[in-house]
Amino acid sequence: MNIVFGTDGWRARIADEYTFDAVRVCAQSVAEWVVKNGGADRGVVIGFDRRFASEHFAAAAAEVVAAHDVNVHLATAAAPTQSFSWATMRRKAKAGIVITASHNPWTDNGFKVKAETGAAGGPAMLKELEAIIHPLQAHPDKVRRIPFDEAKKKGRIEEFDPAPDYLAHVAELFDLDAFRGAGYTVVCETLFGSASGYFPKLIGGGKTKVVELHAERNPYFGGVNPEPIPPNIDEFLRRIPAERANVGLAVDGDADRAGLADEQGHFVTTLTLYALLMWYLCEVRGLRQPVVKTVNMTSMVDRLGERYGVKVYEVPVGFKYIGPKMQETGAMMGGEESGGFGFAMHLPERDGIVADLFFLDFMLKTKKKPSDLIAELMKIAGPSFYLRRDLHFSAAEYAGVKERTMRTLREVAPEKLAGHAVARIVHLDTNDGTKFFLDDGSWLLIRLSGTEPLVRVYAETKEERELAPLLDAGVKIVKGA
Repeated sequence: MNIVFGTDGWRARIADEYTFDAVRVCAQSVAEWVVKNGGADRGVVIGFDRRFASEHFAAAAAEVVAAHDVNVHLATAAAPTQSFSWATMRRKAKAGIVITASHNPWTDNGFKVKAETGAAGGPAMLKELEAIIHPLQAHPDKVRRIPFDEAKKKGRIEEFDPAPDYLAHVAELFDLDAFRGAGYTVVCETLFGSASGYFPKLIGGGKTKVVELHAERNPYFGGVNPEPIPPNIDEFLRRIPAERANVGLAVDGDADRAGLADEQGHFVTTLTLYALLMWYLCEVRGLRQPVVKTVNMTSMVDRLGERYGVKVYEVPVGFKYIGPKMQETGAMMGGEESGGFGFAMHLPERDGIVADLFFLDFMLKTKKKPSDLIAELMKIAGPSFYLRRDLHFSAAEYAGVKERTMRTLREVAPEKLAGHAVARIVHLDTNDGTKFFLDDGSWLLIRLSGTEPLVRVYAETKEERELAPLLDAGVKIVKGA
């Protein structure tokens, strides 16, 4: 077992590497870090998702943190990850722990760490945690813990419901009565996850009809990864025209990633959604602060930045880079290709629910259909055609694939891709991939995951017919053909 924090926490297969011992080791690293940084009284918020045994892993983490005389704020129910980020801020805790593997396969679980700001723990913090974890892994018997009931009696564990505070805060961002009175039909896909019940509470109860899919708990997630992209959401896409809905809103398993579909049931790519949300903030809310995007995000952001005089900052993949950059630059928004978007007026952390509601507000304020807004966006910032291919490998072969692919990207970079000259090559600062910019403004990115044994190949083109050939070229580089 080797616990390493990737782009967003540590994730592994349940009962293989992800065990109670491993979770306790991670929890001790957070407890020791909090004590060292004078935050024992402020404590640690601990939350969890709907995955298999998440509430039990969270309780195990609480026993360890409490044993270090650190106060624990433990959730009483599964909830969206961002509600725990909000609770960390609201309760002035020194750190937060969330037991979740986000959109990973149902066989996995994970351990996310939040800073006191509510943002994902940054690289410096995670490096300190890993320095505690690695020697401790060899001696899990050195982990200190106290029985749960004893910790509660001593007042070290306080249980709380994360929903009310979070929902009250979201209500401050929107005119919820306007949503409820709009008379829309909205299909919501929560993929058996932590957001179940949240959309009906926020926008239901009036003239607007909310059709919520897969609201029950199912740790198997219906056999798909709980990521709101096709084919995982094919049923959701079919239901939208069947219900004659105005829009489809989706989130991933722990609700920090957003998914969108138009009124015809057409999936809206996460790159287009970022551009739509940025356009909304500029056009409807009149904001002009900077934005932060990851290296795998759409070039439409740059074109919108030029149009509105908004500075665009680019960072590596992961909110552990986006959150700190948002705070450093006073950015109004940050986002990544995976559908994670954070907003300054809310949290320097991803929130799929709020992102979806911002788009709903865009519809409401402009009185336009999703397809009309997208068509207009493509005229002012597009065109954009985007797709990602995920190349999965076994854990055993992944190290070899990584080494070969990185060597190829560094030493044998192509001069042409899919018939276009390579105008610029950028090797990622995180040393996990390379981005190729072509002569027509298209780009190809090859990136090796830090949380799973897979290589992602991304491409954005200005013509749809050029998308598949460019992706094929990227796959060929990875497979060494």
